[in-house]
Amino acid sequence: MGDHPDHRTPTDENATLLQAFEWNVPADGKHWKRLTAVLPSLKSIGITNMWIPPACKGSSSNGNGYDIYDLYDLGEFDQKDGVRTKWGDVKQLKEMCAKANEVGVGVYFDAVLNHKAGADNKEKCRAVEVDPNDRNKEVTEAYEIEAWLGFDFPGRGDKYSSQKYHWYHFTGTDYNSANDKKAIYKILGDGKHWSDSVDKEQGNADYMMYADLDYAHDEVVQDVKDWGVWVVKELGLKGFRLDAVQHYSERFTNEFIANIIEHLGENSVFLVGEFWVGDVHTLTAWLEKMHHKFSLFDAPLLYNFSRASNSERADLRKIFDDSLVAVEPYNAVTCVQNHDTQAGQAVATPVSSFFKPLAYALILLRPNGYPCVFHGDLYGIQAGYSTDAEPPSCSGALPALIKARSLYAYGDCDDYSSDDANCIGWVRRGTWDRGDGGCAVVMSNAGSNQKRMYVGEQWAGSVWTDVLGWARYGDGEAEVTIGEDGFGEFQCGSCSVSVWVRRDAQGRDGFPVVFDTDIYAMA
Repeated sequence: MGDHPDHRTPTDENATLLQAFEWNVPADGKHWKRLTAVLPSLKSIGITNMWIPPACKGSSSNGNGYDIYDLYDLGEFDQKDGVRTKWGDVKQLKEMCAKANEVGVGVYFDAVLNHKAGADNKEKCRAVEVDPNDRNKEVTEAYEIEAWLGFDFPGRGDKYSSQKYHWYHFTGTDYNSANDKKAIYKILGDGKHWSDSVDKEQGNADYMMYADLDYAHDEVVQDVKDWGVWVVKELGLKGFRLDAVQHYSERFTNEFIANIIEHLGENSVFLVGEFWVGDVHTLTAWLEKMHHKFSLFDAPLLYNFSRASNSERADLRKIFDDSLVAVEPYNAVTCVQNHDTQAGQAVATPVSSFFKPLAYALILLRPNGYPCVFHGDLYGIQAGYSTDAEPPSCSGALPALIKARSLYAYGDCDDYSSDDANCIGWVRRGTWDRGDGGCAVVMSNAGSNQKRMYVGEQWAGSVWTDVLGWARYGDGEAEVTIGEDGFGEFQCGSCSVSVWVRRDAQGRDGFPVVFDTDIYAMA
């Protein structure tokens, strides 16, 4: 009786996250409007959630929001160059969130909780300079400094929160206006010290930039915890991307999660942290401290992609070695590029253009991990300081790869990768209610390009074609007819990828995918 279709558990739709910005988005205040306009098309190709940039007021309306000034100003108050943020005003933000909810795309908020910038007033306090390469090493005697550490939020007043910030709410800063000196200053006071529950980078990773928040101070803890619940309710959020989690108190991060659960319920929001290191053991140790209620971006996998794409005949069978998704598949958010790794940024990590379709196929069409697609790969990257503009990646095939995930990448995964370092393949078998026969994927980073793979005897005689349209025989579309034994001879181009599905599979007539990438004409 349990095998009857009416009693089988429905298969969830594959989740795909979009990072809905890149570093060089124009500072024209129209980004929320752009995203509102493209939400239906994103949903149509299989985007289920999107990570929006920091929507809070920064120290400048031209900044991307990581120069965070006021958590409670979402583009509502006349502060720091005006009302709107780089992305738009609060009305446009709420309209975008409402549209996302209407079409069924969840919104994740990029929360910058480590520091504050753009203070309203200078305040005097005692501090000691520390070695920038070892924050535990003091290099001067204690002395009085005058630093930008007073936050009164005059444009907002007490609306949403009456909390103001003063020198004693911070552990460190980077500028002493009394002598016009830039350094890393550890602020002194009763019970004040760097957090002991942060990463050990540079001795102690507590201080990263600007005015560093002190999560040993009860008022800081309460205000930020209150903000987390407030902003979820205010915007109808489905998740957070937490910036630079290794730089502030792990104890506080656990409290932040617990407070959300207490007020909004278990599994009410998805949480992913940015902990950008290449060592997988460091990441798994942090997840243990978070009791696996968090996910992390798989930086080690992205580094593998970069090395493989810039090496001759790299072994594709080893692409997941030492990656987070290989050891913690339920806590890994996989990606090929993001705003920090794009050209011109601090941790720029180039993935060669020929390899990007392969990398996206690896994260989108295999069963493990939660794939995050980059705005700059989907829509192209605008020119920035010392960097040129880039067109959409994957020769325009990324929307088709996302849609193939949404329609066909379900069920068991059978690998065909042991015999060739430069040509690998796998078959997704589908489920009783999704996939309509599944898909067969072949990729090559060298000359070899064919795999004999089993899709099932039930598909004997069926004809399979490549949804990307890249596998060709002469001027015509390549076809694979499945033999009586359930096997087919699937191929791809050299240094390419192909995604094969039944020619009559449900949704196959939606390929090639029509997708407008000119997002800057849509606001």
